[in-house]
Amino acid sequence: MLPSYVLLDLETTGATPLKDRITEIALIKYEGNQEVARWQTLVNPEVPISSFIQQLTGINNEMVANAPTFKQIAGELLDYLKDSVLCAHNVRFDHGFLKNEFKRVGIDLRQKVLCTVKLSRKLYPQHQSHGLDAIIARHALVCESRHRAMGDVEMMVGFLTAANQELGSVAVRHAAEALLKGSKSLPPHIDANLVDSLPESPGVYLFYGDTSLPLYIGKSVNIRERVLSHFSSDHASTKEMRISQEIKHIEWIETAGEFSALLLESKLVKAHQPIYNRQLRRERQLCSWRIAEDHTQLPLVTLVQLDEVEPVNLGQLFGTFKSKRQAIEVLRKIAETHQLCPRLLGLESGKGACFAYQLKRCRGVCADKETSALHFLRLRQAMTAHQLKTWPFKGKIGIHETHRFNDKSALHLFEHWIYLGSVEDASALDEITTTKSEMVFELDTYKLLLKELNKPKSRVNLIEF
Repeated sequence: MLPSYVLLDLETTGATPLKDRITEIALIKYEGNQEVARWQTLVNPEVPISSFIQQLTGINNEMVANAPTFKQIAGELLDYLKDSVLCAHNVRFDHGFLKNEFKRVGIDLRQKVLCTVKLSRKLYPQHQSHGLDAIIARHALVCESRHRAMGDVEMMVGFLTAANQELGSVAVRHAAEALLKGSKSLPPHIDANLVDSLPESPGVYLFYGDTSLPLYIGKSVNIRERVLSHFSSDHASTKEMRISQEIKHIEWIETAGEFSALLLESKLVKAHQPIYNRQLRRERQLCSWRIAEDHTQLPLVTLVQLDEVEPVNLGQLFGTFKSKRQAIEVLRKIAETHQLCPRLLGLESGKGACFAYQLKRCRGVCADKETSALHFLRLRQAMTAHQLKTWPFKGKIGIHETHRFNDKSALHLFEHWIYLGSVEDASALDEITTTKSEMVFELDTYKLLLKELNKPKSRVNLIEF
């Protein structure tokens, strides 16, 4: 098939390379079409094996108790892999585990890899399933020890032998060479020709599994580079590994620039709620602190829900919190740091001197040792770092973005930190500027726009209406 290759299979304590460990390794090495080495060993994972995995693989804790650790066999394994192509069924799984195991012993594994799932798909496109069980059934292979490392390696040998007999060794070699030259980093279910279509321009990409709902939505100034980075680094991230195992389809939308991509990503994540997106999901219980303007009024601060506040009044609020508990914890820390009175802030009930004053952690506004006016000024100063920005414009603004290579253009409209929408040309501008939009505060939009407006003026094409 190839000048030098190693067929390898692993058994592990689970499916997550970052926390699970290898329990068994088996390999057969070929030079040309000749077997030159065969090696297998149990591995002490140094962690317990669950009962589920014991039933699946037949490997239990007693069997590996006196087996060598990965560190003890790492050098021998490297000798087998040296100058060879690592071949495995769903090679991303095995390669990811090997990369992490070698990393734990201070070795950076750099290995050419070939996935026999992809090879099966390329050689037998008429078949839908290319899992090892499907291949065993298709070629009438006999496996005496399924889910043991050497047993599964021998099934890969059986598959290659059958393919050579049915299709010819030249066809098998050409298919393997094409996969090595093509996109080695794409998951098995993704067409390698997709790489040629991915644009090197700004935009949003969507990963899909078996349903019409996206698994993950991301953005980049270079879609192609970012998409491939997900798959080239999946061994280092549990999330990336899971995405690569589930992904079946990729779509993308080119944009006029990075800001356009950020806005579109936020919008799509809120609309579709992908399982692997966390940060940009809509926060439905955001709250903030409002300080009473009259320092004689008690309490001095009041917790309010952000969706109850008119956007024009955002500058009167301090902090954005996902829960009442988080808001109270932050206010309590501010009180402790600046010796503010927790009773006056509504953090403690009762009358007279507060408990913090008795511990000399309050300057005594509750015991007539400090005026309420001074306490109010100190509170305002302590909360300044958390204050939301007042809208700095008289009305609506637009941020115009264009891309010189993909000819995309977009004008994004905002008012009081609220995203009103985008248009591609002036013909749609009147409609969006006169349409009454629901003014709902969204934290990520606020942060995105604030960051954009803080850029040098020469880098932001801003229009006031």
